[in-house]
Amino acid sequence: MDLQGASAIVTGGASGLGNATARRLAEAGAAVVVVDLPDREGESLRADAVAALGDRARFITGDVTREEAAEEAVAAALEAGPLRVLVNCAGVATPGKLVGREGPLSAETLTRVLAINVVGTVSFMAHAAAAMKEQDLWGEDRGVIINTASVAAFDGQIGQIAYSASKGGVVALTLPAARELAKSAIRVVTIAPGLMETPMMAGLPDAARESLATKTPHPARLGRPDDYALLVEQIVANPYLNGEVIRLDGAVRLEPR
Repeated sequence: MDLQGASAIVTGGASGLGNATARRLAEAGAAVVVVDLPDREGESLRADAVAALGDRARFITGDVTREEAAEEAVAAALEAGPLRVLVNCAGVATPGKLVGREGPLSAETLTRVLAINVVGTVSFMAHAAAAMKEQDLWGEDRGVIINTASVAAFDGQIGQIAYSASKGGVVALTLPAARELAKSAIRVVTIAPGLMETPMMAGLPDAARESLATKTPHPARLGRPDDYALLVEQIVANPYLNGEVIRLDGAVRLEPR
């Protein structure tokens, strides 16, 4: 799919995997709408990160669990051009054992993780697909929706109850969504990253990061945001990729802890 003159939406696009993806889509010619939370300190770092992508990127402050954020993002994308691509990168990895030191995993913690990682993903999918269905065919597609799961959906570790459940949900909805949207020529693909260099990972001590990197068979390093962004570009370009979950993990399989 040629993205020249088209628009794209990237949630969680102000940093990490989402920012690398937004940059690559902008370089491919798309007008990119980035949706992310405001800076915790009330500064403009997130907006600045999007501005660095060039004049074809726009930053919208929004919480993906709120339906109006999806509505605003889709409207902004359609102002810039036909909406062809949605990439859902927004997510949280809140840790928690089923029974931890402070007692049972709270329903509040589980609900919050599911709301962001699953409900937010589905909300943006639904609103983007409704707009994509109205677009003219571009080659064989009207649009492509790419979601982000995790290898934790398949081999989740101790302390990843809520996270694994949420990412398993993203994996499970991939095929039914692809089947439903096939009649509208909209593809749905999910990426399940392994151990990636993300802002969350950057907060770990160097020794811990190096230890995690050695767990990946080949290449023996943490995955990079550009690895993810490249796969997004390849999915968009390949019209026969549909209804699939792709592990982007260097053949890593997570240990129990």
